Formats: sequence, C-alpha cells, structure tokens
Amino acid sequence: MSDFRFGIWGCGLISKFHAEAIEQLSGAVIAGAFDINEASRDKFCETYGAKPFMSEEEFASSNEIDAICICLPSGLHYDAAMLCIRNKKHVVIEKPIALTSSQAGDIVKAADENGVFVSVISQLRYSDAVKEVKRIVDSGKLGTITIGNAIMKYWRSPEYYKTGSWRGTWEMDGGGALMNQGIHGVDLLQYFMGKVVAVSAFAKTLVHDIQTEDTLTAVLEYENGAIGTIQATTSVAPGYGRRIEICGSKGSIVLCEDTIEICDVEGENKPISDLKKGHASASRPDGIDSSLHALQLRDFIKAVQMGEKPWIDANEGKKSVDIICAIYESARSGKKVYLD
Repeated sequence: MSDFRFGIWGCGLISKFHAEAIEQLSGAVIAGAFDINEASRDKFCETYGAKPFMSEEEFASSNEIDAICICLPSGLHYDAAMLCIRNKKHVVIEKPIALTSSQAGDIVKAADENGVFVSVISQLRYSDAVKEVKRIVDSGKLGTITIGNAIMKYWRSPEYYKTGSWRGTWEMDGGGALMNQGIHGVDLLQYFMGKVVAVSAFAKTLVHDIQTEDTLTAVLEYENGAIGTIQATTSVAPGYGRRIEICGSKGSIVLCEDTIEICDVEGENKPISDLKKGHASASRPDGIDSSLHALQLRDFIKAVQMGEKPWIDANEGKKSVDIICAIYESARSGKKVYLD
C-alpha cells in the first residue's frame, strides 16, 4: 500500500505539531504545504521535505495529496475546509471546526455530499487518563451523576495577543478564552457528561486589550439531569492546569490536565503517577507535544482507508462549538439559552 499523503495548510506554530505527528506514523508522509506567507511556507517545506504549493486552488485540488491538515487561524478554517471538501479532499481541522454552529453544519453537510471524511483535532481524548475517566464514568460506578465542571484558569501575556493580530477578535478568533483556549475542556466535559441542554453565562474582558472575553463563567444543565459550570480565562496568573470534575452519588473523579488527581470511586482508586503525562499549556500556547496528535492522525488514516467515518468527525467537532456559541449568546443577552 502506498504512503498516505498529507498536505499542511498554514505553516505557523500549530503546523509543527501536525508535522511532527505525521513523521511518527509509518506509512504517512507530508507531501506538500501552502501558506500565503511564502517565507513561512518555504521554511516549513525545507524543514519537512514537502513540496511548496503556490496557490490555495492548486494545493486543494492536487492529486499528489490525499488529505489536508488545516492549521490556519480559526477564522479561516471554514473557507479552507469547504474548498478542500469541494475538491474531494479528506480534511483534518484544528480546533475549532468553525466559528459558528451554522458554519460547522455546512462542513458536516458538504463532507457527506462530497463523500469525504473530516476530523477535528480533539487529541486529548486519546490520553490514558481521559480514556480511564471515560471508562469509569460509563461504568455507572459514580451512581447518579450530579455535577460536571470544567475549570480552565489560564494565563496569556499581553505579548501573546500582540504577536497575532487575529487573536482575541470576534472575526478571526470567534471568541476569547472559551473558544480558543477552553474548547478542548468543553469537548472533554461534554464527552464525559453527555448533551448540554441549557446554559447561562457571564463574560468580561478584565485584563487584556482585546475584543473578546478573557474571563468567563457559565452554568450548564445536562440532558441527564446534572448541572455544572465552565470557567475559562486567560486573565489568571500564573495559570493553572485544566481541571475536569465529574461527581455523582456514589463517587467522584477529578482530571487535572493528563493526571487523575482524585478517584474516589469504589474499586477504582489509582496512584496519580500511573497516568501522569502533563504539559504547560496553562501559561504557554506551545506547552504541548505531538504524541496525542499522532494517535488521532493514525486513527484518521485507518478510518479513511477503511472507508469509515473517523471517531472524532465533523459532527463531534460541532458539539463543542454549539455549546460555546450558546454560552456567548447567553452572556450577550443576559438570558438562559436552550440548545437544540
């Protein structure tokens, strides 16, 4: 079987995680790359031995590429994904899939109509600790689930926003601390807890000179009857690890980044060190590695080759965007918002 050929669209910070992940996979190659910044494109191609493409149309339609990883600023994800899909390319999209529920729905529909597969990066679902939490929650050992919280008290410096003019803007970032930094936590929370049916929220910009929020709190109601909260900030120094709390009538479990910090569940107590990986993304945007990206891309390749939808497909990517957009609507209107 010939190598699976990836193209990389966007040669900034996040592209290196995709490139490093692809290099870890037997039978996968980086066949090409495109970026409107020619210097960034050429440096990337030289580093990873990829072919530089001169235009987005040439890139998206090339028969030298099987799938394209979209590593662009968030506000460009939708147009890039739709162009690739219309050209019958499979697509891997960095979070978020798009900036609105409507855009996300368009991508879902277009992928189905064009017979291609879309995956949205939610690499944290592949960590050992997340798998273990999911297994325990699904086992029913927590009893009646009553609380599901995600606490993401992060820090980003003023320089972080200044080095990327798109950051912290509604047009290109789609939101602030919740949409950009917090979306992985939202994905994990709904993955563990199930469907969110209603939200009420407050959002403020307290520290940074940006359009979007740097401090947000939302209250959630779940379809299973539980309630919970989401806190997302880039305004809390020095920044603390993502904390997911799932609590029930018979036990509770707390995930801090890649560590099960608390496991008060009968027969399921485990030493913290067994599942510890950890990283520093609470205060640094580059504080992750590519190992979990590699696991997701490996599954994506297998799904495409088997002709099956990837586990984390466009519909899965849409779920977190739906929740976030509802939270923003509540924060703007001051009203409780119900999700479909």
